[in-house]
Amino acid sequence: MSTAILTGQPVPGSSLEGDLRSLGFDVRVATDAGDAETLLAAVPPDQRVAIVDSRFVGHQHALRLGLTDPRFPAAAVPGAVTARPAARQALTRALARETSAAAGGAHTALPASPEHDDLPERTDAVTVADNLAERLTEALDADGVPVHRPELGTLVAAVPTDPQTRNEARQAVASVDDEAVRLRSAVKARDGFFTTHFISPYSRYLARWCARRGLTPNQVTTASLLTALIAAGCAATGSRGGFIAAGVLLILSFVLDCTDGQLARYSLQYSTLGAWLDATFDRAKEYAYYAGLALGAARGGDDVWALALGAMVLQTCRHVVDFAFNEANHDATANTSPTAALSDRLDSVGWTVWVRRMIVLPIGERWALIAVLTAATTPRITFTVLLIGCAFAATYTTAGRVLRSLTRKATRTDRAARALADLTDSGPLVELLLRSARGTTRRAAPYLALAGGVLVVCSALLWGAGWQSVLCAVGYVVMSALAVLRPLTGPLDWLVPPFFRAAEYGTVLVLAAKSGVNGTLPAAFGLVAAVAYHHYDTVYRIRGDAGAPPRTLVRAVGGHEGRTLLVTVLAALLTAEQFKVALTALAVYVALVVLVESIRFWVAAHKGGAPAVHDEGEPA
Repeated sequence: MSTAILTGQPVPGSSLEGDLRSLGFDVRVATDAGDAETLLAAVPPDQRVAIVDSRFVGHQHALRLGLTDPRFPAAAVPGAVTARPAARQALTRALARETSAAAGGAHTALPASPEHDDLPERTDAVTVADNLAERLTEALDADGVPVHRPELGTLVAAVPTDPQTRNEARQAVASVDDEAVRLRSAVKARDGFFTTHFISPYSRYLARWCARRGLTPNQVTTASLLTALIAAGCAATGSRGGFIAAGVLLILSFVLDCTDGQLARYSLQYSTLGAWLDATFDRAKEYAYYAGLALGAARGGDDVWALALGAMVLQTCRHVVDFAFNEANHDATANTSPTAALSDRLDSVGWTVWVRRMIVLPIGERWALIAVLTAATTPRITFTVLLIGCAFAATYTTAGRVLRSLTRKATRTDRAARALADLTDSGPLVELLLRSARGTTRRAAPYLALAGGVLVVCSALLWGAGWQSVLCAVGYVVMSALAVLRPLTGPLDWLVPPFFRAAEYGTVLVLAAKSGVNGTLPAAFGLVAAVAYHHYDTVYRIRGDAGAPPRTLVRAVGGHEGRTLLVTVLAALLTAEQFKVALTALAVYVALVVLVESIRFWVAAHKGGAPAVHDEGEPA
């Protein structure tokens, strides 16, 4: 239970108390700042508390946005301020200062917030000098406590000081449909064409239906996963009816995937665990479906496991490009370039926005493409078209980001360098070499990573399971160490992690394909899936400001260079049949170690009250 402290008796006829109680607040009334301080001290320290002006007039959803969002330690709307446990001490100090000032007769009214000085005719945000909640908000700002102020748009949040302005505020509340705004804002602000025009128009109503029945976003996320797994099972039957059912169920899974996020925004049910489940389940659904398609094709006598693994490798590398580029530029200074300016100009032309969003093949377009092709064609055609589309999208996005990086005069921070270093997933062999290596030029990092990746993958293509491939894998280890010898702060250093991913996954794919033994490619698919999960888990920890996985975990699974070298050595020493068994065992080992640590970490973070994460992100 959260607690709301009203500063004064509610105005007769006001719905404020009822609105706060419906939002889960226990409402208490304070007569002055000293009384509010006493009531605040009585609230358990692990509870959220809000200070609300009793004259407040506004929409209930404005209060919901300002007072119940779990992502922020402190938040405010005009006339109300709230603090979660992390910001309780700061709120207590600010209120104590107000009490002391009032007791000493030294209170000086604060001026209206500057952002409202130019709004004399608007009623969506009115502030007054004699407003304890506003003074506390200003005090938190002055103390350096970040106070979230949600965008209210047409919603009303006001503190009228006389009957006329109160009447005007109430008329403004009546003129705006609170529920319509809430439902509209449940949809992601920036999404793909297919999602925006074919899914969100009705999935938002499904989200509201779920909210009214007490369903949580995590439950909807789990339902989406189960639906996708059933779709994969239908595809694995290899029958035309199974393929049609799989396509339909995949679309249904995507509808639920959109619904869980819309439900989270509609009801503000954000959580650390939910963000992790949503992100990881998306990857699990897509890659499980690839496996189902490959199994279905095998039942019909067509071996497309290499195409399935290639699609997973390409899609994973695309995501690493997205993650690495965004982390490298997350807090970079002078973050402008002619390429970015051109992109902004194109965004001003309506139709180009949708074209550019579609050609990058975001998740909505990608799943719609897979579903339709599954139902209408064969798995081979599905994977072939998917590979072509993803390759074009990867080329388009990566080329644009390279141009931006080369033309941008940006200074990257130590945080960005640490994030890129964590994304490289360098293991014990690189650590060992770094102890004795000497410095190299900073700008050489992406070229060394690219050269090492080309070396190891091309050697696997040329010589397969031979000693030459092992020697080239050793060279890859050395060049990997040289690439990360210095902090990754160069303009193109964000390319280092995706080059490493492509090298490791590509080597596994090529060696498995060249083994010629039935079952080796599925084993390789399992290994890459397990390693990819580890890499996605690293990304989501960094995005959630939780830090990278512990070094003990990275060492336990060998790092990218250790796994790459191990796979080439196993291919050279073992027979093709033994190599298949070894890949299977390695996949099981990596999956178990990574999953156990990942689940332990995220569950502990959720139970420990880690800040909720909700990243609108790119429509990946």
